[in-house]
Amino acid sequence: MSEIENLLREDLRGQTPYGAPQLDVPVQLNTNENAFAIPEDVAAVLAEFIGRELRGLNRYPDRDAVALRRDLAAYLGHGLTADHVWAANGSNEILQQLLQAFGGPGRTVLGFMPSYSMHPLLARGTGTAFTDAGREDGYTLSPAYVRDAITAHDPDLVFLVSPNNPTGTALDAEVVEAAYEAARGIVVIDEAYAEFARDPASTALGRLAGRKRLVVTRTLSKAFAFAGARVGYLAADPELVEKLLLVRLPYHLSSLTQAAARGALACAPQLQAEVDELKHQRDRIVKNLRAKGLPVADSDANFVLVGGLADAAAVWRAVLDRGVLIRDVGLPGRLRITAGTEEETTALLDAFDAAMTDSPQHFATPAEPNEESK
Repeated sequence: MSEIENLLREDLRGQTPYGAPQLDVPVQLNTNENAFAIPEDVAAVLAEFIGRELRGLNRYPDRDAVALRRDLAAYLGHGLTADHVWAANGSNEILQQLLQAFGGPGRTVLGFMPSYSMHPLLARGTGTAFTDAGREDGYTLSPAYVRDAITAHDPDLVFLVSPNNPTGTALDAEVVEAAYEAARGIVVIDEAYAEFARDPASTALGRLAGRKRLVVTRTLSKAFAFAGARVGYLAADPELVEKLLLVRLPYHLSSLTQAAARGALACAPQLQAEVDELKHQRDRIVKNLRAKGLPVADSDANFVLVGGLADAAAVWRAVLDRGVLIRDVGLPGRLRITAGTEEETTALLDAFDAAMTDSPQHFATPAEPNEESK
């Protein structure tokens, strides 16, 4: 063990940082980014918003980002105000702050894996014990399963993801209700992909009123094509939001970040114009791969999880060799695919066709339709 390794916190020794392959290939469908670039007219608006801040960069930004929070509340609706909203550098920082405030040493957070892989990493970084309750067959969650898991483990926080990553499946409203009723602590609904849901009413935002321990987290990275700007946010009871100020770093959101985010929100209709197209390409992937006999879950996100692979790693490599990068999330026999443009989706489907033709041994024998392909 090196000198530095020996000085590292014991629970971090031997660990590896989060990361997805970043390869220079023609079609990149592995990190659930929005496939469409910022339009020129929107870029001009963003430049105007940012330009107003440039001469004042000698001053610290608004440390509470009040104007941005007001704009986010207006975007979300549901009677929310700036006091109900908090913003940070991506939803990862939002989740980290929740763990800093309500988790920490001696406290626990309950998750349902496979789900967002950063949840246990964020827990470890804040000294919070992470408990994995797993999932039911087909990676589903029922109200009874969630209720029983919370009752058994009695966590300080509960993380639920809807639509879930990597499965793409949305939670039934009854699951959220069951979780909140069973939990004594904070219940977090991670809705990073909410704008891609087939049923927009499936959001938990409408359930915030009167539920002081319920939190809904969101991001501008996906539907707003804003991944490079790093802006995430949450909606919750104002008292809970106020407590997060105890752990946020001073001036954690730069003036330029706040300005860019406000410009993006001002252009929400233009930025989200491509959401329907991405949903169409997502459904095209589902339909096409199912037609090949591969089980694919119905998705409410901008990605799909395909199964039926005898050797997922070999299929990943075969598709990559044809210029398309997708994601091996470590689930046996499964790969995750981000929806891209029409051209990118065609390239992906062509790559799968070629892989199935050239290496059929890497694909399991098509089975009878299961819960994922109904």
